[in-house]
Amino acid sequence: MRIGFIGLGVMGRPMADNLVAAGHELSVYRGRTDLAAHVCTSAKEVAERSEVVILMVPDTPDVEVALFAPGGAAEGLRAGSLVIDMSSISPTATIGFAQLIEKLGCDYLDAPVSGGEVGARDGTLTIMVGGRPDVFERARPIFGVLGKNITLIGGAGAGQTAKVANQIIVGLTIEAVAEALLFAERAGADPAVVRQALMGGFASSRILEVHGERMVGETFEPGFRLRLHRKDLGLAVQAAAELDLPLPNTAATQQLMNAAIADGDGELDHSALYKTLRRG
Repeated sequence: MRIGFIGLGVMGRPMADNLVAAGHELSVYRGRTDLAAHVCTSAKEVAERSEVVILMVPDTPDVEVALFAPGGAAEGLRAGSLVIDMSSISPTATIGFAQLIEKLGCDYLDAPVSGGEVGARDGTLTIMVGGRPDVFERARPIFGVLGKNITLIGGAGAGQTAKVANQIIVGLTIEAVAEALLFAERAGADPAVVRQALMGGFASSRILEVHGERMVGETFEPGFRLRLHRKDLGLAVQAAAELDLPLPNTAATQQLMNAAIADGDGELDHSALYKTLRRG
């Protein structure tokens, strides 16, 4: 299949690698160019060369620019083309983007992912999809290369809603693990030993396993950057306000991430929230 890929960052690059390894013909725009793909000079050219265009960019405005700015992908789409946005962005904006693409006679799926750089590299991402069932089935072979847990959540925007819910759980759990390990340390216990003990009990989680180890070792090379998680919690708080729904712990964790970014830690892994709490 001829696939266009826009966004060769920490997550996008290994995803693109897996698509090439699976035998797809790839066209890309920006990012590292040592990938076995045709390098285009614009998002429009990516779309012109592709049956399916995948976006994996940081935020809502980046998706809007990639699609609808002059020279954007929308200008190069043909009737029947498929756009798959795998970024993590606003559910409300996603509905609008889908409507605009569909007016061009094309299909649209929002399909944000969870699993971090490791999941992107290993092709084991969790993929949460919003869109029509028939379009989802059309994209299933592509999703099968990129992930293992692939779920159609509902209509346009539903994938992004699920991803926001995911980021609430992940963010609050990272904060809880950081508090627990910091408490253990200040109380005189070895946090590494405490973490190991907790891994055998009801507090065990993937976040305690992976991010707890990063906290204990203070190794915060980014798998998922803290500033991007702060953005996702901002989406949660914004959407909750539209629903007149209080999310007090989400808002508090977002503020803690604001403090981490103010301290210069925004480019570190989101587990670096431990450092922010430690500074007190």
